[in-house]
Amino acid sequence: MMRKILATYKIINILSLDVAAGAMICAFFFARVLDVEILPQGLASLGLTVWIIYTADHLLDAKKLKQDASTERHRFHQRHFKFLLVLLIVATLIDVIQIYFIRSIVFITGLALAFLVGIYFLVQQRVGFLKELLGTLLYTGGVLLIPLSVNNQLSSSIILLILQFGITAWINLLLFSWIDKSRDEKDNRHSFATTFGLTATQRILLSLFAVVAVLTVIQFVMFSFDTMATLTLTLMTMFLLLIFLKKDFFEKEDRYRLLGDAVFLFPIIYILIM
Repeated sequence: MMRKILATYKIINILSLDVAAGAMICAFFFARVLDVEILPQGLASLGLTVWIIYTADHLLDAKKLKQDASTERHRFHQRHFKFLLVLLIVATLIDVIQIYFIRSIVFITGLALAFLVGIYFLVQQRVGFLKELLGTLLYTGGVLLIPLSVNNQLSSSIILLILQFGITAWINLLLFSWIDKSRDEKDNRHSFATTFGLTATQRILLSLFAVVAVLTVIQFVMFSFDTMATLTLTLMTMFLLLIFLKKDFFEKEDRYRLLGDAVFLFPIIYILIM
């Protein structure tokens, strides 16, 4: 039974469906924290947009390869390229139609984010070491797009929560590039780790984990806005730290991706109990 569940989740992960779901859950999380209403169509548009970006990115990587990809994710996108491309086009059309039903302020802010998405696809193919940072900014911006469009009155505590979330997302992407370095080099994919090496990436990761620890302490000592929200984000980072410390274990069978992407589903706990 457990094997079937894991096998099913692995397909969900390869297709980036868990990433899209995580973005929607995190957006709902921040909507709760900011005490704003998030409409279903806006949430659905966010999920579709995240899936479109991730799938387009994987398909572009897969198309560039002349040989079988080193990673299971990219091999899957190579084998099912045409089918996934059709799904991508359909999803894009649905997303464009759905945009007309979202709130005007969200639509206007979304246009700015769409411009940044275009820059991401242009830049990340040429300046690979910025891929993780740009991906972090886009993901964080997408998650916060609806909540901050509706309520942009930010307290110091909220700003720290946003900063903590953004750094956690950056850790996630850097962690993947750190573990994937050899396979990325084999497939001629560029990342922070392939550009600056494992040691530099490891040092950056340790620094980011330390920053999150400091932000957590500041939140608990200086603010009492929403302890549960802070604990939720801290739990996400702790699981990423576990992957970092137990790299050899999580590298097997791409366990690091399954858990690393799943941490963005953790805010569902906050949503259910608060």
